[in-house]
Amino acid sequence: MGTVYSVVNQKGGVGKTTTAFNLAAYLAMAGAKTLLIDLDPQGNATSGLGVDRGSVKLSVYDVLLDGQPVIEAILPVRISGLSLLPATLDLAGAEIELMPKISREGFLKLALEPIRETFDIILIDCPPSLGLLTLNALVASDAIIIPIQTEFYALEGISQLLKTIELVKRQLNPSLTVARVIMTMYDNRIRLANQVVEEVRKFFREKVAATLIPRNVRLSEAPSHGVPIALYDPKSRGALAYREIAQEVLKYGKERSR
Repeated sequence: MGTVYSVVNQKGGVGKTTTAFNLAAYLAMAGAKTLLIDLDPQGNATSGLGVDRGSVKLSVYDVLLDGQPVIEAILPVRISGLSLLPATLDLAGAEIELMPKISREGFLKLALEPIRETFDIILIDCPPSLGLLTLNALVASDAIIIPIQTEFYALEGISQLLKTIELVKRQLNPSLTVARVIMTMYDNRIRLANQVVEEVRKFFREKVAATLIPRNVRLSEAPSHGVPIALYDPKSRGALAYREIAQEVLKYGKERSR
């Protein structure tokens, strides 16, 4: 059965979507059959993989609200072994529509059950909030990946995220755990960045990924070309870093399954 990871941080601008779709690409390239779920109404993971959201016929919205089978909404992308469950603008209203429904926090988990055996890894790109969509992701997941930007307010809001995770563990998903914390937008020339990495490592200890994601203009350019960094500039520092992160996640998955 495939491992489900949520890529989550309610703080925006920390490299969450960049991490989700570049990591998904490298996991697939390493041989893991991978599904990326775009659960963010902004749909940046969808457009970043070259999918025109206006042409999408079935999306994660239809899966959550209309009960459409996930397998019918999944799209292939340019990387072999990688599939996408896309997001459209309809998703912006999903939280309000989910609110009155019974067991509303478990819709995504239920929808993923039929395809858990089909994929080795399922990555969920969560919205930058701790609302019902993120809650659905946490309930459906085995583990979470937290991107944290190496800047002054790095740990701001993390305590709230961890409280939410603990609440989900106690009431809805006892096996949920933090798989990796990924430091993003790192510049080793800036003393503050090094201090932040040290602070986060003290807090999360061995859960912090050994590889630091550098501040790299090629990473920010790639989505505008509709491809992950693995296809846009595979020799760039950002590409090499995400390739290493993918290996760390694969190693974590193997250790977890023992």
